[in-house]
Amino acid sequence: MHDRAIFNSDHELFRSNARRFFREELEPNIESWEKAGRLPKEFWLKAGKNGFHCCGIPEEYGGPGADFLYNMILSEEVGYAIGGASVGFSVSSDIVAYYLLHSGSEEQKKYWLPRMVTGESIPAIGMTEPGCGSDLKAVRTSAVRDGDDYVINGQKTFITNGQNCDFVLLACSTDPEAGAKGVSLIIVETEREGFSRGRNLEKIGQKAADTSEMFFADVRVPISNVLGKEGGGFAVLMNELPRERITIACRALAEAQRAYELTVEYVKERKAFGKQVYEFQNTQFKLAEMKTDLAVGWSYIDQCLIKTTEGKLTPEEGAMAKLWTTESGNKIVDACLQLFGGYGYMSEYPISRLFVDSRVRRIYGGTSEIMKLVIGRTI
Repeated sequence: MHDRAIFNSDHELFRSNARRFFREELEPNIESWEKAGRLPKEFWLKAGKNGFHCCGIPEEYGGPGADFLYNMILSEEVGYAIGGASVGFSVSSDIVAYYLLHSGSEEQKKYWLPRMVTGESIPAIGMTEPGCGSDLKAVRTSAVRDGDDYVINGQKTFITNGQNCDFVLLACSTDPEAGAKGVSLIIVETEREGFSRGRNLEKIGQKAADTSEMFFADVRVPISNVLGKEGGGFAVLMNELPRERITIACRALAEAQRAYELTVEYVKERKAFGKQVYEFQNTQFKLAEMKTDLAVGWSYIDQCLIKTTEGKLTPEEGAMAKLWTTESGNKIVDACLQLFGGYGYMSEYPISRLFVDSRVRRIYGGTSEIMKLVIGRTI
């Protein structure tokens, strides 16, 4: 992560501030927050006061108007922090904020974006359903026009920020016969009658992330809550996906980087058979492979980040970045845990948390298999 030409001194200052914030505010508290199954809203507000939400939102909507690289620095620092995988900031800063900025009405932008910048309003995005994962054309949650309202019925699952969120950007079917062109994105405020949160789901990792079920029973929202135009939801999702996937890639590689650094430190301290574990050739070979994989990964990430800031990142490049970093990142974290020996399996050691937290990267945001399909179509 060092000496990367795409970042200037202002970026690096921001990085050091973000790293300090997560070290002081997240890492000492992650154990108690995992027991609670969510991050406190105060943590969101504190991050807002420090300028760590929605960096790319223009000043007219309450944001700092910074370039997208600031978002990516935050993604990397969240990945680098122990317990950072439970932090749902990216859903707000890297996903929902840009959906609103690029496709929302002026009224939607003026209302929601300033509140998201401060951390006062926490968003979720409702895509996945019990019967449909990556195939968004198959969503069954319905939004039926009734006068000036939509009446929404259905359910969602695996929703990040599900317990904390103040509104959900919901993928709905507004025309079941139209396939992709029948999918709409609709803002649903969580205080509306008929909306209910299901249980906070228990996961093998990311235990402080409030990942939830959601239920919609005759929820009425005004038609002005549609994002963009009715039936335009799928196109919005497709336009934004390459950037979303690069944010996942940044977090995945930063997790692997932290695992590598922790492991180097550990094998230089730990002794076996009368010498440092680091002195064994096998250890050095493993670490050499990791160091090389990380260097290659950061190089490709930086290429993609330049294209992202220019608006030129293609869907297959986003998919390639996510596929490579999540697959190789998981291998690195696994190899690191092995070098810790029995201690690696103890939950008190950060490497064990990185191991369980990082596994989901190959699943969410589109599985590795879906990434291969996206890439395969371009060959």
